[in-house]
Amino acid sequence: MATEPKNYVDYETALKHFDVVFGIEVHIELSTKTKLFCSAPNAFGAEPNTLISPVSLGLPGALPVLNEKAVEYAIKLGLALNAKINKKSYFARKNYYYPDLTKNYQTSQSDEPTIGEGHLDLQISDTEMFRIDIERAHLEEDAGKNTHVGGAEGRIFGAQYSLVDYNRAGVPLIEIVTKPVFGAGENAPEIIAKYVRELRDIARTLEISDARMERGNVRADINISLSPKGSGKLGIRSETKNVNSFRSIEAAAHYEIIRHASILLEGETVTQETRHWHEATSSTTSGREKSNADDYRYFPEPNLVPVVISDEWIDQIRAEMPELPAHKRARLTKEWGFSPKDMQDVLNADALALVEMTVTHGTSAHNAKKWWLGELSRIAKEASLSLTDLAITPENVAEIQKLIDDGKVNDKIARKIITDVIAGKGTVAEIVANENLEIVSDDSALKKFVQEALAEQPDVAEKLRNGNMQPIGVIIGIVMKKSQGKADAKKVREIILAEK
Repeated sequence: MATEPKNYVDYETALKHFDVVFGIEVHIELSTKTKLFCSAPNAFGAEPNTLISPVSLGLPGALPVLNEKAVEYAIKLGLALNAKINKKSYFARKNYYYPDLTKNYQTSQSDEPTIGEGHLDLQISDTEMFRIDIERAHLEEDAGKNTHVGGAEGRIFGAQYSLVDYNRAGVPLIEIVTKPVFGAGENAPEIIAKYVRELRDIARTLEISDARMERGNVRADINISLSPKGSGKLGIRSETKNVNSFRSIEAAAHYEIIRHASILLEGETVTQETRHWHEATSSTTSGREKSNADDYRYFPEPNLVPVVISDEWIDQIRAEMPELPAHKRARLTKEWGFSPKDMQDVLNADALALVEMTVTHGTSAHNAKKWWLGELSRIAKEASLSLTDLAITPENVAEIQKLIDDGKVNDKIARKIITDVIAGKGTVAEIVANENLEIVSDDSALKKFVQEALAEQPDVAEKLRNGNMQPIGVIIGIVMKKSQGKADAKKVREIILAEK
């Protein structure tokens, strides 16, 4: 039975009395064309129970065959994590029952995984790095997906019935397991989220996973324990399962630190268990008492031969490795003239690739950042979409910015073009032509608008003639209105000064 605190302390009190120790298990679904041990398609969004095979369903007599591409992807990830690649590794049966695991066991790697010890260095400030030591990373198959109908937040409690979709069963996963991490202090939740983000970015860069957290391609299990201040001892841990957004990862770690501290300061004992994160209440609830490795009764998978990896294969993959995210960020920050805060803003918006592609199409980095983190982020937020889901491309954004640079449209018109592109009203060029959106820069037309505005505002006109330029914005505003926002404001100002 889980122990819950009677009263919760604040975060500062928790850190005053205890040191935080954490560990993270991150599951990354690989984007191979087929599943780990069979030829069933590996795809997202298909009708339930259509991407299946006798192997993925665990039917009697069905024999697994290892997907070579999944092993290649594992080697890539191992190299990116500065890890030892084991020349020989094995699969085992991890035995437990769950409705979405028809075999009653999961085929996974146990004592001898493909990827051994490694590390990942995180940039946590302009001058400070923090190292996460990795114990192992192993290949395994995913389970299916249960849908509990009628339960709160899709939970089984209170559900009227449950449905099982086996499409995900057998999808290849890599699980990256850290060693216990000490010394993060009050920054532990932030570092945990940053670590998962870095793994996500590495997976995308290596093109081994779509790494879309909202689809469950990346899921994190967060282990938290507290030890008395300065003792260096490991406390009893809890494991918050399957958290799949950076905000939730940070919030779940923060909550668990407070919960553990509150229990311990009341003189009670933390229960070793799994926990479920609830986005709506920003809290966790008890799942089940945590199993140890022995409880799963691992034994070698008799239907799979050992995985043997040659030095030549590793060298070939190493030679083809792309530039990794940390190096790319440092390079682009310098090339673009960004401050560390500028780059962090781009990363927080998950817009680095979009900004980079926009720059590739001829726009300055600062202008690309302005659009993706400004107007486009606003539109995406209102529509509850990610930036990559918006129906506009970096090439479109670069084309719109070029129109501004060439003096053909202003920012207001550019925002309308963006809205129309996203709404599917045509290409940038078609929208500008069809709606006659180019700036009015013809001197005679603008002069006529200025004269009319001055005539309508005689008091303002008199102030301008007497050298008081403060109300010039009034006349510019009227001209903009008369031109339906298409006047060249700079030229309008020049004409006003000549006409006054």
